[in-house]
Amino acid sequence: MNPLCPGDRLDHYRLDAEVGHGGMSTIYRATDLADGAPVAIKIPSLELESDPVFYERFRREEATVAKLAHAGVPRIRRDGDRSRLYLVTDWVEGELLRDLLRREAPLAEERATRLAIAIAGILEYIHAHGIIHRDLKPENLLIGAGDRPVLIDFGLAGSAGARRLTFGKLSQLMGTPDYISPEQVRGRRGDARSDLFALGAIYYEMLVGRPPFQGPNAFAIMNDRLLNYPPPPREINPRISEQAQEIVYRALERDPARRYAGAREMIWDLEHKEAVGVAERDELRSWRRRRNPERRRRWLYAGLALLPVLLFWLLFWLARK
Repeated sequence: MNPLCPGDRLDHYRLDAEVGHGGMSTIYRATDLADGAPVAIKIPSLELESDPVFYERFRREEATVAKLAHAGVPRIRRDGDRSRLYLVTDWVEGELLRDLLRREAPLAEERATRLAIAIAGILEYIHAHGIIHRDLKPENLLIGAGDRPVLIDFGLAGSAGARRLTFGKLSQLMGTPDYISPEQVRGRRGDARSDLFALGAIYYEMLVGRPPFQGPNAFAIMNDRLLNYPPPPREINPRISEQAQEIVYRALERDPARRYAGAREMIWDLEHKEAVGVAERDELRSWRRRRNPERRRRWLYAGLALLPVLLFWLLFWLARK
């Protein structure tokens, strides 16, 4: 089967432009020749189409999105027999949150909070329908007119109770290194609270202009969240309120049991920041210790330099005695 290019026809769709490409699929902006409507078409890579597990996962993504009817999720189009495997949704005008952050980050706290509330509202809806996205990140959020977010790419989404699918091309560590939850790093499947961890990481990035966890490679970034707390947002951007920082910490709790139990809890805090209590946290104390290693080294070196002097005076005192 020949690869497709802009200008080609796929059943009753005309491919107009390639708008996204990954290791497993390519996304095109296209036109439905039956009604002239713009659509988005996701077409899997040729080498994966014949993989039965990938085929099942792709079909599961279509069935998952088809169950949803929310302004923050693109509407799926299911229109009979097709000549090959692909997925069609209504076209959504907007730009990726990733592109917005590259251009404008850090965002003003009010705007970042407004976006976080809207994203949490989408999560609340899909979680109520038993769906966990599991790959929430700025690359999977379109920001439309009026800063209205739309959640896209449910390729790693899972339904409560559904059997787990894996295949050679897909890591069992589902998610993206910068936003994956600690439990997913440890190889667990994750639940709604895993999506809220990812939202906490996105809120952090919107507020300060960088993801919370750092490292030279994916393994180091994932490991960082198991061993260290991220720099306090207010250390990077002092204009952030203490309440916004507290909300970030509540979403980024390593232990899911200490995290927000559901999106509604996080929305309430975001909407009522004046009522969010702020307490001294281990995260802050830990960061202060990590932040000052040079000062501790200087004190250590000073102590070592003074040790011979102290020993000399001790021996001199003993000799006089």
